[in-house]
Amino acid sequence: MNISDGDAVHRSIAAQRISGSKKSRSERRRRSGSRKTDIAAAAAGADSLTKEARRLLSTLAQPDVSAIIDPTDPESVLVHRRRSEISVGAGRFASAVADTLVRQDLTRWEQTPSGRKGLRLTKAGEAYLRRASAPEPDMAFFHQHRETELATVETETGATRVRVDSEESPLDWLRRRKGRDGEPMIDEASYQAGERLRTDIMVAGLLPGVTARWDGMPRSGGPASPGEATDRMVAARQRLRTAFDAIGGDFSDLLLDLCGFLKGLEQIERERQWPARSAKIVVRLALVRLAEHYGIEASARGPAASRGIRTWQAVVIEGGKL
Repeated sequence: MNISDGDAVHRSIAAQRISGSKKSRSERRRRSGSRKTDIAAAAAGADSLTKEARRLLSTLAQPDVSAIIDPTDPESVLVHRRRSEISVGAGRFASAVADTLVRQDLTRWEQTPSGRKGLRLTKAGEAYLRRASAPEPDMAFFHQHRETELATVETETGATRVRVDSEESPLDWLRRRKGRDGEPMIDEASYQAGERLRTDIMVAGLLPGVTARWDGMPRSGGPASPGEATDRMVAARQRLRTAFDAIGGDFSDLLLDLCGFLKGLEQIERERQWPARSAKIVVRLALVRLAEHYGIEASARGPAASRGIRTWQAVVIEGGKL
């Protein structure tokens, strides 16, 4: 084979490679475009729900609500709400409306314990309702993926109503989560004790900084050094040392991860190689002991009902040391 033949072979191979790469790129663009079209179509379908479909979706999101096919009329869906251990009617909808929600993956049909065909809200349906009920249209995506609630915060100008992320702290999740007995996983006393510890951890400056520092000579990227600590930080560190000594070393590390670093129960179990669903038991014990140290009780009992503060946990400094 001469040189000209070799050049022709190389040109033909290069042309095949270029055409193949162009073909693969066009195929990827076509597939990506089809996926975007499907997502846009699903979103458009959810936004084009009828008023009756929206009402059924909102009804299914209410607590203690169940929906089943009417035994006497298969073309209708009966909605019941449980109040004071009594099931009362909450509305009647056409089966076609329920099928519309099922086709858009906002609800699903499932078999009830009684053997009837029931309608249940899906995760996509819950996300759609959160997005639709967003108070600010430009924050709809945030409200879709996060649980928010209004809270009153004391500021320098007085009380202010703000919207907070209720899923930021695992303590909020534990307080909202209910066990098999229907009671929250932690009581109000444990929650208040955990929040007090969380506040002291933040004020003490023990957590590493995650934002940019704009001072001229940043000294370190971690917690503030003793020379940089203010009187408020020193007092918070003293309260933390007293609390950690009172509840013990094992519980101290656990509560530091839970209240300080805001680690969830699954992450705590994974990092400590604990059995599944065991962290909630240990966390409840740790928070109860912390509440006892702070002198917080869910309800006053006996003579303590007529007194304000049950105990006063004071920090005594002798010779400049705890």
